[in-house]
Amino acid sequence: MRVDVFDFDLPEDRIALRPASPRESARLLAIGEDLRDLHVGDLPSQLRPGDVLVVNDAKVIPAQLFGTRTRGEAVARIEATLHKKQDGAHWRAFVRPAKKLKLGETVVFGDDGALRAVVEAKNEGEVLLGFNLSGPALDNALMEVGHMPLPPYIAARRAEDAQDAHDYQTVFAQKPGAVAAPTAGLHFTPALLAAAQAAGARIEKVTLLVGAGTFLPVKAEDTKDHVMHAEWGEIEAETAARLNAARAQGGRIVAVGTTSLRILESAADETGIKPFSGETSIFITPGYRFNAVDMLMTNFHLPRSTLFMLVCAFAGLERMQSAYAHAIRSGYRFYSYGDACLLMGK
Repeated sequence: MRVDVFDFDLPEDRIALRPASPRESARLLAIGEDLRDLHVGDLPSQLRPGDVLVVNDAKVIPAQLFGTRTRGEAVARIEATLHKKQDGAHWRAFVRPAKKLKLGETVVFGDDGALRAVVEAKNEGEVLLGFNLSGPALDNALMEVGHMPLPPYIAARRAEDAQDAHDYQTVFAQKPGAVAAPTAGLHFTPALLAAAQAAGARIEKVTLLVGAGTFLPVKAEDTKDHVMHAEWGEIEAETAARLNAARAQGGRIVAVGTTSLRILESAADETGIKPFSGETSIFITPGYRFNAVDMLMTNFHLPRSTLFMLVCAFAGLERMQSAYAHAIRSGYRFYSYGDACLLMGK
């Protein structure tokens, strides 16, 4: 399909720079046969006994790094966003300015210079960084000098601050390695989870370590020419078995976020959900046949993005175009810190 089919105009004042407080007060647009304006706190009323909310337990690491490289007396500032861990000491990263970095150069991060990395490979705006630390020592250093990797559309309008360390992490966060939040999960609080469970729903956890590639624009003119960045995910055997059993008993699988949906669909075929551990670069566009997910709770996505293409595949292109037009007219807040929608499928 042509990528411009998934374009739309969004006024800048619709981009949320902070999450709603309390989280349950965020708006929720229910998208089924018609459109209903709700709030996230109403989610339990949309669930049935036996339904399963599937959440992503990925934990965001402080993957935004600011450093310097030195040539003689010339010192240049370097900004790096880690997006994919290669091994204990190596990360792939998007850097700025990428063109001025040379292979073999050392970038020093932090005020004391204790964390350093050598540029070991380059590919357009991406580099492979080999750090002087590895394993837990590198993880601890990143916690010391790194910053929360706010999405570009927020970072361009305000600086990251201490509040983001809390706001940009879900209550489910357990497994470190994500460099972008599974943002539908940001709406949940212990009270909302308790209400969902009181309505008869269960909570299951899967993992997809979200990469910064989720924010990359689709530059191709046709979806068939776009290449997705791979991300690591996991569904444990016991989790897959419980999900299949719930569906067999009439329960609906409700993916909390496109990240949960993508790992579920990566692990599923027409016979059910299988255990999974590894990388996925699944790219879902209209025409895709869903095998694992019955409902999807997700935030509002960027125009021409792979995530808007995914929701159009799930609920229908015209329905999503109409829903987004309604949301824009009605003052819904968009993107990572914004409001949510609940898609009932086709």
